[in-house]
Amino acid sequence: MNLVLKKSKFFGDKNFYKGVLVLAIPIIIQQLITSFVNMLDNIMVGQTGTFAMSGVSVANQLITVFNLAIFGLVSAASIFAAQFAGKKDYKNVQNCLYFDVVLSFIVSVISVLIFWVFGEKLLYLFMNPDTDTVKNINTTMKFALDYTKIMTIGFIPFAFSQSISSSMRVNGETRLPMITSIITVLVNFAFNLVLIFGLLGFPALGPKGAAIATVISRFVELSLFIYFANKNKLRFTFYSNFFKNFHVDTGLFKNITVAGIPLIINEVLYSVGIAAITQSYSTRGIEALAAYNISQTIIGLFIVFNLAMGDCISIMVGRLLGSGNVDEAVDTDRKLIVFSLMLSLVVGIVLIILAPLFPEFYNTTYDVKSMATNMLRVGGAFLWISALYNASYFTLRSGGKTILTLLFDSVGIVLISYPISFLLAKFTDLNVVLMYLIISVIDLYKVILGLYLVGKKIWVKNLAK
Repeated sequence: MNLVLKKSKFFGDKNFYKGVLVLAIPIIIQQLITSFVNMLDNIMVGQTGTFAMSGVSVANQLITVFNLAIFGLVSAASIFAAQFAGKKDYKNVQNCLYFDVVLSFIVSVISVLIFWVFGEKLLYLFMNPDTDTVKNINTTMKFALDYTKIMTIGFIPFAFSQSISSSMRVNGETRLPMITSIITVLVNFAFNLVLIFGLLGFPALGPKGAAIATVISRFVELSLFIYFANKNKLRFTFYSNFFKNFHVDTGLFKNITVAGIPLIINEVLYSVGIAAITQSYSTRGIEALAAYNISQTIIGLFIVFNLAMGDCISIMVGRLLGSGNVDEAVDTDRKLIVFSLMLSLVVGIVLIILAPLFPEFYNTTYDVKSMATNMLRVGGAFLWISALYNASYFTLRSGGKTILTLLFDSVGIVLISYPISFLLAKFTDLNVVLMYLIISVIDLYKVILGLYLVGKKIWVKNLAK
């Protein structure tokens, strides 16, 4: 009897997992396709040479800072939007969308200006004159700078797309974002083939072609989201009279901002921290940077399961909190965390087994492929850490505890992970694989702290009252 009770505490019934899968599968498909095309992107750019691949990798480190700032901003509004949706208060769901649109536009414009004025200086931080020749550095820098400037054109449509996509997801609609993503990545892939390699009479533009293809896909994505939003006005009333009703609810904006500032700071600090750690890896040379780029691109394909489960927690638990079903929210969260762990163990084993295969698709040296394979094995072995950490993070966030997520997420990276990576780079001769292994092990503190905070139930809060 006790065994049955314990099992029911950590595992749901058939209907529970059916509900989870209905929500999760479209998210997983969407993110898998996006990550798969990113991998193909990476492989196609990699076919043009190691320097081109490294240049794009460096550029993407900076672009990720912008992307995560937008994710942080949108996430802040989605915390409230999910709970308002659970309460069926669609007027305030619309107000949350107004917040996203206004703030994401401002952040996008500021980011474009920063990238155009300071882009070259920021990119050069990833170059190491001690291990690479001036010629190699200049070649890599040219690829990186050209790619970055083109990519900034797509910042605003990307930000608006994330805002609309988030408003759909918090209301349980994951199918339309999935369809939009599928069409978008197919467009991106098609233009990549044409513009990177010069098919159908077009010039072969290499990394520039990849950037142009991405920008085109950003505008296609936004157009599709606007189309679906207009087509579903009766179903999602918060899209009705969107511009006519446009106004700033100062009280709600203030609440979202209070919750959102830590999230935005967290995402920016996180991306800056990861970029700084990448810079530590780059001290081992451009080949080490290329290997890290390959491994992270492939791991991104597998980590989508963890991220999708995080989205499920944010949506399901947030809506239950907003509707006042506190006990059910706690029970659902516990079962989702266990399910996320089980899923990550299976996916991690698959990654370890397939690790030697992926680097073979790249046109690079044997040493780069070997380093990338070993880093993939490390990533697969520690995928469960990412699962538990993400589950804890999204649980705390669903109840608005954004300051706590800031403290144990990005602050930890800046104050713990990066300093250790810097010390390893500066004062040891460890190769990049061992450095990566040590940094991966250090992330265990996030799991311990995250699960402790979840267990204390300090996140159980109804924000929609």
